Amino acid sequence: MSYPNGLVSQGNQPFFSFGVITDVQYADIPDGRSFLGVPRYYRNNILVLQKAVQNWNNHQNISFSLNLGDIVGGFCPKDQSLEAVKKVVKEFDKFNGRVYHMIGNHCLYNLPRSKLLPLMTFPNVERAYYDFSPIREYRFVVFDGYDISAIGWPHDHPHTIDAINLLNKKNPNLEKNSPLKWLDKTLQDATKSNQKAVVCCHIPLDPGASSKQALLWNYDEVMEVIHQYGCVKVCLAGNAHKGGHFLDSCGVHHRVLEAALECPPGTNAFGYIDVYEDRLSLIGNDRMASSEMVLNH
Repeated sequence: MSYPNGLVSQGNQPFFSFGVITDVQYADIPDGRSFLGVPRYYRNNILVLQKAVQNWNNHQNISFSLNLGDIVGGFCPKDQSLEAVKKVVKEFDKFNGRVYHMIGNHCLYNLPRSKLLPLMTFPNVERAYYDFSPIREYRFVVFDGYDISAIGWPHDHPHTIDAINLLNKKNPNLEKNSPLKWLDKTLQDATKSNQKAVVCCHIPLDPGASSKQALLWNYDEVMEVIHQYGCVKVCLAGNAHKGGHFLDSCGVHHRVLEAALECPPGTNAFGYIDVYEDRLSLIGNDRMASSEMVLNH
């Protein structure tokens, strides 16, 4: 059966599939706890990543994988940060396909962007936001929630100064080179190209899927842009470790993925997403819950 957008259904077969994992937060340190007392397993999570990569490779039809950010733990000793990031990236590189990375706050606590982005093979080492199309009909939009941030940039960098000024003034308006304008332009282009869009960001974009403490600080501005375009069907995120799923008033699914960091030995949290004409189906492993995201046409 053919569809108006040119995709061709293969019965129950998805158009493509991709792997997902978030918040590995590896560090060669003893297990600890979050500020709220939740156990964190800093060494075990590299085993979770290894099992994820093995699972994706065994599947044989995973087109690419998404790392939703925070590959290194915030308590990793700074003299070990570089080697810790290299170790995690080496495990991702064992996947038989392309890995698309996002930076998270814990990445930036450890290393500056100038070191992180080349190590994590970002398409443009000057910035951490980008887009790609695995097939003509789909656009994945990777948004950098920390572009205007006081972490990850040199102290005298314009972005650091902008972030401090913005936070001091509590002014949500971003500067002229903001990725927010890039997001708007990218979604305009996706709409003109009749593409469905999946927005990916380490930080959740809707309070219905996450605690307010874990949200992007200007999530409302970002969602105002996203809601202008009917092309956006799903927003994927990490950061809020227990995960979440919420369908907002405009029919956009917000799926926050469960963290690899909080997996006790012998457990896992990763998955893959099958993309169909009418839905995205997350097949979760163990502590990552499976989800059906039926698309709003």
